[in-house]
Amino acid sequence: MIAIEDITSYKKMAEAIQKCGFLPLFAHSIAGFSVEEHTPPRYWFSDDTDGPWEWKGPAIRETGCVYGKFFGGKTGFISREWFPDFANYRRDGYDYDARCDEGLAPYGDRVVYDTLVSHGSLLSKDLKWFSGFGRSKRQKFEAVAARLQGSCYIVVEDFQYEIDRTGKTYGWGVARYTTPEKLYGKEFTDKVYSRTPEQSKARILEHLSEILPEADHRQLAKFLR
Repeated sequence: MIAIEDITSYKKMAEAIQKCGFLPLFAHSIAGFSVEEHTPPRYWFSDDTDGPWEWKGPAIRETGCVYGKFFGGKTGFISREWFPDFANYRRDGYDYDARCDEGLAPYGDRVVYDTLVSHGSLLSKDLKWFSGFGRSKRQKFEAVAARLQGSCYIVVEDFQYEIDRTGKTYGWGVARYTTPEKLYGKEFTDKVYSRTPEQSKARILEHLSEILPEADHRQLAKFLR
């Protein structure tokens, strides 16, 4: 397996993302391939030390990567270099308008996507509200957002914290969503459909095989699904 140094700062997290191209936040079916497994326990949920939860935003800004529920419904990072191929594979070659034209986009997904496009970027709580999902529909909104992330039509571009009266941040970081087209512009749109989805999948599998030689083809294919 590719060597990943202990992740003890957002810069170390950023280095690992760039080195791997794909990096889940939490442990999953491929042992040793996550932020969680390379971060010492003292950095998790510490009251006086920042850790992975706080490093996500700075690491995204440092690398230009994206974050989202990409890996079997679990969150993780994908580098700027590898995201176009991943999006092409997950979208199966369809941009969102084409997906709607083919009747492949559920109504709720279209509402959330169109709302986000019309605003450019939105905090998750605002996207939920503007899309018409009230407090009683939180779980439904989360399911829609997870589907749109998994198919790479929306991504998390940063995290924003609440600020108290003294100017200090507090609480959990709130995800800010956008579309890859808005985030990367022509750099993304020129690349995302330049290969067939199968070519993109093969390219990603070849890369993962190189950095994860202990994983067999079945494990890698499952990771990408």
